[in-house]
Amino acid sequence: MNTIQARIKGMHCAACSGRIERVISAMDGVKTVSVNLAAETMALTHDPDVVTLESVAERIKGLGFEAQFQSESDLEKIILSLGGMHCAACSARIERVTGNLEGVTEAAVNLAASTGNFTFNSSQISLRTIRQAIADAGFSSEIQSDTDNPFEQRRKEAEERLAVQKREMIPAFLFALPLLILSMGHMWGMPLPNWLDPMHAPINFALAQLFLTLPVVWSGRNFYLQGIPALLRGGPNMDSLVAMGTGAAVLYSLWNTIVITTGDFQTATTLAMDLYYESAAVLIAMISLGKYFEAQSKIKTSDAIRALMKLAPDTATLIKDGEQVTISIDEVEPGDTLLIKPGERIPVDGVVAEGRSSVDESMLTGEPMPVGKDIGDPVAGGTLNTHGALTITAERVGKDTMLARIIRLVQEAQGSKAPIANLADTISYYFVPSVMAIALLSGLAWYFIGNAGFPFSLRIFVAVMVIACPCAMGLATPVSIMVGTGRGAQLGVLIKSGRALQEAGTLDTVIFDKTGTLTHGRPELSAITMVRGTMAQTEAAYLAAAAESQSEHPLAQAIVRYATERKLKAPQPDSFEAIPGKGIKATIGYRTVLIGNREFMLDNEINLEEDEFAKNAITHYANQGATVVYFASENKFNAIFAIADEIRAEAPEVISKLKAAGLTPIMLTGDNEVTAKVVAAQVGIDMVIAGVMPDRKAEEVDKLQAQGRKVAMIGDGINDAPALAKADIGVAMGSGIDVAVESGDVVLMQSNLNTLLTALNLSRATMANIKQNLFWAFAFNTIGIPVAAGLLHVFGGPTLNPMIAGTAMAMSSVTVVSNALRLRFFKG
Repeated sequence: MNTIQARIKGMHCAACSGRIERVISAMDGVKTVSVNLAAETMALTHDPDVVTLESVAERIKGLGFEAQFQSESDLEKIILSLGGMHCAACSARIERVTGNLEGVTEAAVNLAASTGNFTFNSSQISLRTIRQAIADAGFSSEIQSDTDNPFEQRRKEAEERLAVQKREMIPAFLFALPLLILSMGHMWGMPLPNWLDPMHAPINFALAQLFLTLPVVWSGRNFYLQGIPALLRGGPNMDSLVAMGTGAAVLYSLWNTIVITTGDFQTATTLAMDLYYESAAVLIAMISLGKYFEAQSKIKTSDAIRALMKLAPDTATLIKDGEQVTISIDEVEPGDTLLIKPGERIPVDGVVAEGRSSVDESMLTGEPMPVGKDIGDPVAGGTLNTHGALTITAERVGKDTMLARIIRLVQEAQGSKAPIANLADTISYYFVPSVMAIALLSGLAWYFIGNAGFPFSLRIFVAVMVIACPCAMGLATPVSIMVGTGRGAQLGVLIKSGRALQEAGTLDTVIFDKTGTLTHGRPELSAITMVRGTMAQTEAAYLAAAAESQSEHPLAQAIVRYATERKLKAPQPDSFEAIPGKGIKATIGYRTVLIGNREFMLDNEINLEEDEFAKNAITHYANQGATVVYFASENKFNAIFAIADEIRAEAPEVISKLKAAGLTPIMLTGDNEVTAKVVAAQVGIDMVIAGVMPDRKAEEVDKLQAQGRKVAMIGDGINDAPALAKADIGVAMGSGIDVAVESGDVVLMQSNLNTLLTALNLSRATMANIKQNLFWAFAFNTIGIPVAAGLLHVFGGPTLNPMIAGTAMAMSSVTVVSNALRLRFFKG
């Protein structure tokens, strides 16, 4: 199964997105399909051997929409501005030179525009090589900005659509307002001149309204051009409701106008008071205004992504042959040496080769304090070099940088759906046809049963058609997810799907891995206790460091650091074997060394009961919360290493707040029970599951889930990957820019447990926001439709004017999007 993202053009309401989902999900070979109305995207999981993207795109086209699938290949397109061309021979030479380069699949040069379009395989050739070939041919080239940025292209298109909406909305109001005054002014005590008064000049009155209505209908022509074809295809949407409602009013009024111009004066004066041009015109104007505000607000939902994208500078300073050359960031390649001056942003991920400085990583991790950087330290693209010059070696560039990966994950999260949206999607699919049926039945019921007359029945029909708002229901969930996940990224919390966002708010149990999560993850060797009469302490530390030098385990590194700090130059072991979850076995010279836990020693038949002093030391260290590591050589128990990992200062407060929120914290660790309980007591955790090997942590998560618990697992995202995947929500906690962002459902970019509270609080705030949106969307339609159908009038109450109904419908979507935008100010 392949999963691919596509951009969907032409959607206007939840009925559109729901129809695409239902039709595409019914195709053979399609496993899942999720359409996001707010993001205008579709996530498709399919079997490429059964169904092709072309057939999916064709099916979507048949529904009246356009699908643009993202390319998964390494092909890139770039537009270069070319200088130095004077004739066709010049342009032909550039095409020939670049076209012959391996990896360039297309080279097209436009002499008149002085531009060149190049398509190349980025895994075979770099942009810098192409530009160098052009320079060697005697011409200059510059990269045109934003040519390969789909996000900026989409935003630009959205802004252009917004400008078009504004241009069309202004004349709608310019003609709708005088039309409203003309048609209803005499009711408000505003007399009309005799040549326009319906009692004296009914023909002029009717024609004036018609001529004022036509420009408004033209400005709102897209309601008809999109709504009527959708209705004829059997998939009516919100535009169909507006088109049918306003169209009925216009056609009825147009027929009456014809009768007025051809009939007798008495009939004309009567029918002049039975025109509904102003209802149609004001409806189109107000709904256009609502759509404009909605589109304007939707653009703001992607502000967080745009802010992240702006972190990367456009250029970098390349050090080549001892000289500084300014190049485009797109030309930077792995292995390049780059100069980062004070106050500049780092262009790509790399390692410090020269210099010392502090780097502000807050824009990526949320960590407020600058981080010191020295030779060998990693740096991330988009972060800010504060005061010292740095020379770095580029490692990850382009789409592989930490910043690009974060942006990609946030975009995928913003395009995902939360389970809570399923009800709204299901209702939205049937909503428009149901509203049409209710509108028709209401109008007919008032006409035939209520004997209300055709004008009154028509007004009921139009009011029901235009008050219904599937957009509010369709936007209720996705806009909140877009804003919530974007805000999370700004706070150093990556929530990678709508499901994770929803599930995080329903948790009742939080499992913490001990090492690196509740503690700093950097254990230190605090004490060595020798078994009497065996060997010297220095010798034990020397042999242990030699044996552990091949291991990357944190406890091993603590022993190696201890020896290094005491200038003990330990050799490489002659042989090395690691037994996961237990210890290591190594040969140094003639000695065979065993280092590990108690179980490992017993497995190797090492007697641990000989020395009473050592036994007391083990109890003492365990009571202090230290991890006890046993050392044996030549099958004899020699020493005990006490290794302690400092507890995070914020851990007790975070645990306390989790308990106050009704969550049960649990510590899951491979340490022995005594040590684990000491650490748990220090942070305030009551339930401890100790002695669990890494491969069995997922089983413990499963046991807790079997008890009906909703479980979150917090770990480093690497050693705990199976447990994180098994939990309802897997939370990967990293250390700044080194975090594995692909791990877990939620990634905490800061090495601080307070960001866990931020993630949970953001989830609750977003879910509360979604529920508010859904409540108002459903309440609006549940209350509005019966009122528009004349329910209150049955009991002697008022009816709902279609103009007010349309205005309310337009504002409902704006209200939903505006409510979601409040999440931009979430503080954590």
